[in-house]
Amino acid sequence: MPMNRLRLIAAAFAFAVPAAAIAADPVLMHRDPGCPCCEKWAQQVKAQFGRAVRIVDDAERQAFMKQRRVPADLASCHTAIIDGMTFEGHVPIADMKRALATRPKGVSGLAVPGMPMGSPGMEMPGMKADHFEVVAFGPGRRRVFARH
Repeated sequence: MPMNRLRLIAAAFAFAVPAAAIAADPVLMHRDPGCPCCEKWAQQVKAQFGRAVRIVDDAERQAFMKQRRVPADLASCHTAIIDGMTFEGHVPIADMKRALATRPKGVSGLAVPGMPMGSPGMEMPGMKADHFEVVAFGPGRRRVFARH
């Protein structure tokens, strides 16, 4: 098939399925049951991504983390899936958007271990924000993705 015809078919498909429809899947978030900071993080994600966030109270979240291949030492209080990528803990929205836009090779997700004060959902008036790292992880590798 000639290259121009392939381009024409690809362009026709792109216009037939709006980009907003492709990226409109709800965010899925499994959290430790009843964790209130997870709800604050979910509200920020909903506002910044313009998508619904489906919150699942999951007493067996460790199994979900294992299924998503989140390293145990990067654990926090919730695990979210957005467009196939895994986000563990209070990952800043700008870092999530950058990872989703660039899809770094070998990276299946980002994590903020623990629950650092001042990270999204962990803001407390009058409390000093902690410094924290966002860790990119994937099959057999990890690296610092961002520092805050």
